[in-house]
Amino acid sequence: MATVELRFSALPEHVRTARLVAAAVARRAGVDEAVLDEVRLAVGEACSRAVGLHQIGGISAPVKVMLIEEEKQFSIEVGDEAAHAPHGPGDSPGAMDEAEAEEDEMGLAVISGLVDDVQVSAGEHGGSIKMTWPTAPPAVALS
Repeated sequence: MATVELRFSALPEHVRTARLVAAAVARRAGVDEAVLDEVRLAVGEACSRAVGLHQIGGISAPVKVMLIEEEKQFSIEVGDEAAHAPHGPGDSPGAMDEAEAEEDEMGLAVISGLVDDVQVSAGEHGGSIKMTWPTAPPAVALS
């Protein structure tokens, strides 16, 4: 199992770099060329979401992206350190307002539309989105 780990400051301008790295590693892992645009878009959405959550929460920690190549699949996990508690009256500063929460839900819907295998986890100390794609078996050279 090969793993690439990427960490970047929670700034929107770094999302493009994460998309490019994810597509390059996915290609090398054997993800079908026809799916690479979906990989780029899904990673862009997940990273933009993490950046937004960090900015709303005033979190200075980097966004983490794990690119995991396994025997028959390729996974990308985007992690944030934002608290994902339900928001309501008496929220602490940095809590999402209604428009931000709606945008967050829209981002998750886009990701779910792009990736068949998505796992979202969220808790008091952060959250993650894990996306998985199948890989093609390695080509066998005929002699």
